[in-house]
Amino acid sequence: MRIHAVHATTARPDGGPPYVFAHAPMLIYWEMTRACDLACRHCRAEAIALRHPHELSTAEGRTMLRQALEFGPPLPHVVFTGGDPLKRPDLMDLIAEGTGLGFGVSLAPSGTTLLSAEAIRGLAAAGIQSMSLSLDGSTAERHDAFRGVPGCFETTLAAARWIREAGIPLQINTLVTAETLADLPDTYALMRDLSIMRWSLFLLISVGRGRVLQEITPAESERLFNWLLSLGREAPFAIKTTEAPHYRRIAHTRMRAAGMDDAALAATPVGRGFGVRDGNGIMFVSHTGDVYPAGFLPVIAGNVRSGSIVELYRSSPIFTLLRDVTQLTGKCGICSFVSICGGSRARAYAWTGDYMASDPLCPYQP
Repeated sequence: MRIHAVHATTARPDGGPPYVFAHAPMLIYWEMTRACDLACRHCRAEAIALRHPHELSTAEGRTMLRQALEFGPPLPHVVFTGGDPLKRPDLMDLIAEGTGLGFGVSLAPSGTTLLSAEAIRGLAAAGIQSMSLSLDGSTAERHDAFRGVPGCFETTLAAARWIREAGIPLQINTLVTAETLADLPDTYALMRDLSIMRWSLFLLISVGRGRVLQEITPAESERLFNWLLSLGREAPFAIKTTEAPHYRRIAHTRMRAAGMDDAALAATPVGRGFGVRDGNGIMFVSHTGDVYPAGFLPVIAGNVRSGSIVELYRSSPIFTLLRDVTQLTGKCGICSFVSICGGSRARAYAWTGDYMASDPLCPYQP
């Protein structure tokens, strides 16, 4: 693996800031715990029932958040995730700490009975800005088969209703695999009734328990993305993809063909995400403090117990290499869309062991 401490400086065609986030990430994901009461077939964290004895403590979490103030302004948005963050008794205190420091804070809990109406009211009072829930099928049979716990579908729908009643914006995450692909139109129909702000489709990365599941093919991903772009014209919520940055190539091509100039394109929801990918605008802190470029790219850059979260993001060889698109190899390295896309570094690593290789899900041949 080649390591170069270089910051790329790709310019934006609309004259805005470059598509390289060398100074600060847009998003910090903190995996607060790997404890969870579900048994999801695709779980990245391979979550277990009990909390790990070496999780970051409350004091260590507070220290990390205060240290992250050095990123701003503007400050990154912090996403508390897991496992299930509700398994930590200090969750409300840490949310209040983050919001009190000036961070936007979001929560990605599990759809279990811990996510009660009372808990959601407490989250709203603590200052949570948004939440996400997962629905991986249009029916209880389909969803519960992925989550490993009967009743999870109904529990999640109830939580969605309580989140809406609490006035908290809600994102729904849906896994895209060979198994779920055909059900996506019915899942979209379900989304229309949930008053959500965003539908995020996560294209499987073969890590954790997800290694036993089958990804969709490159051709299927192209058809899916074109369908999603067409849906975006009528959907009452935003639509995005996760670990599928080549969605931006299709969006860029279609929007330019429709007559949009670069400035207008960059102002769209998909345009505002141009360049954001594993290690470039995103960082992930594990339950024990290890720092990764993303949750699905388990390459350790350091640990917040022994290093600065700010310096690890700005200066560690892993992050600086990932931000330098001129070091990408294969198709990604010569692609004209590399600055806005860059490919899924997590998928490249899962398939090849090289996080600078081409994203195998993208069929485009530059």
